[in-house]
Amino acid sequence: MTILDRYITKTWLRLLILCLCGFIGLYLVIDMIEKIPRFLRAGADAVDILQYFCWKLPEILSRTATFSILMATLLTLGVLSRDSEIIAMRSCGISLLKISLPMLMLGFVASILLMLNAELLLPYTYVQTERIDRVKIKKKGDNLTFKRNNIWFRSESLILQARLFEPATRTLSGVVIWNVDAEMNPVSRIDADKALYKEGQWILNSALQKNFLTPVGFETKSVAMTAVDLKLKIEDLQVLDRDADNMSILVLKEYAENLKRGGYQAYRYYTLMHTKIATPFAALIMVLLGIPFALRSSRSGGITMGIGASIAISFAYFVVNAVLLSYGRSGVLMPVVAAWGANVIFMLGGIWMSMSVKG
Repeated sequence: MTILDRYITKTWLRLLILCLCGFIGLYLVIDMIEKIPRFLRAGADAVDILQYFCWKLPEILSRTATFSILMATLLTLGVLSRDSEIIAMRSCGISLLKISLPMLMLGFVASILLMLNAELLLPYTYVQTERIDRVKIKKKGDNLTFKRNNIWFRSESLILQARLFEPATRTLSGVVIWNVDAEMNPVSRIDADKALYKEGQWILNSALQKNFLTPVGFETKSVAMTAVDLKLKIEDLQVLDRDADNMSILVLKEYAENLKRGGYQAYRYYTLMHTKIATPFAALIMVLLGIPFALRSSRSGGITMGIGASIAISFAYFVVNAVLLSYGRSGVLMPVVAAWGANVIFMLGGIWMSMSVKG
């Protein structure tokens, strides 16, 4: 690495750290204003609140890193242009590609680190924040357990086991409900293909009831539709749906394939799975896009230009990405196209702008 490469790298990293600290701090302040009053009303102590926000830092980092990287790139080149350092480098015969190469390499490294954060760190830290919020702060029992795609829940004498939950239709499939006595001996059992949450209760369709309190064997009765008094709210089951954003790629893939085998549409989860791969590389795309944008505006470079351009580019990327992902989740676009579409569009825009910059 040459002296010039080290100088550009140090400048970029210094500005990136400043941007990250600023955005993470702003995110934390807003999150604390929203959640701390609720935590205090629930009787949470200071240690639990502190642990909650500490465990949430990797998630905040993943949400603010791309914007911070774009702003650091624009500010780096803006400051260099303002101080005429770009002109000095060009007069010494240094190409724009040579000037940009350290930032491109840093953007690639940042993308890999963000992917590792999303795949290895985020699933674990998300579980910790949910555990602190649910058990320590809200003082709720840890009744709901997700193991692979099987859902288990106990409500007094009833034990529910369901194979899959589909949040979009608020439906459980492959349902078995056991009624047990105080010694955990089975009293009755209900098997149903589906259970629909409607008006605060679970409605079982095409249920088969078995009563074990008979002198010999058990009695069987078929019921077209019946309601079950389970203390299970739809919000509890939606933990799985919210958790999907913080699942690992392999877990998402397994869940989507199980949904598909069960006859359900899994566009949302396949799109989210590909998004988990595509989103970290948005950091590299932002560097690729930010470099020619800053160089084309070198005469008006500086902090003001960098901040304004960062906001504009990030907003445009967010809108395009959100629209494409919505098409992917609904099945209009292939999941891989929806997840990578914004990256490809903005990458092509960055390449076109790079070709139009005078070398």
